[in-house]
Amino acid sequence: MNDPNPTALRYLQIDVFAERAGGGNPLGVVFGAEAWSDADMQRFAAWTNLVETTFVLAPTDARASYRLRIFTPNKEIPFAGHPTIGSAHAVLEIGSVVPRDDGLIQECGAGLLPIRVEGEGVSRRLYVQAPAARVLRSGTDDALLRVVLGETRLGVLPPAFVEGGRRWWVAEFADEASLRAWQPDHAAILAPAQQMRRTAIKSSCVRFLPVSASSRTRHRARPTA
Repeated sequence: MNDPNPTALRYLQIDVFAERAGGGNPLGVVFGAEAWSDADMQRFAAWTNLVETTFVLAPTDARASYRLRIFTPNKEIPFAGHPTIGSAHAVLEIGSVVPRDDGLIQECGAGLLPIRVEGEGVSRRLYVQAPAARVLRSGTDDALLRVVLGETRLGVLPPAFVEGGRRWWVAEFADEASLRAWQPDHAAILAPAQQMRRTAIKSSCVRFLPVSASSRTRHRARPTA
């Protein structure tokens, strides 16, 4: 790596959204990589081989607490939920940033994102305001999407290609049985992922109960796409 002062580097591996040790989403967090190139960061993310590795940097916007770059083993992405929460926790744990007005502001590829901080230590809770989502297109006209979904019975809402920091195809299935029975072809998912620069297909169904509604969700991700 092109770092003139490697002793300034610090690497943490975080277990995010974990009810027990080793039960959450793994995340690598790097501090002190200001001098690293894009290629350096990508190589390191490939070496960790985690779903995401983040790099905490000095902000370029005075309103931000820090700047975060997020890499999968194969590419940089503008935003993802568990890297954002995990990195904010790491920043607070090592004391590199002090919350202002009970919060942080993360600068990332998706813009400036407020993070509310409640409590400290093991009781700390973090809440991020995710980027606004927008539907880029919808319907079942896409040939690659039809290959992925196959003959699965869909719900009332048409599949939608959604962007909200990351890009997803979101599909409503007709019922929970259809959702549980779906056996996606991961090679088929990879094709639209590469073509459309999206990372996953999220499928869900909604069951309406007498008092409330509950949902079941599955998603098939190709983070290496």
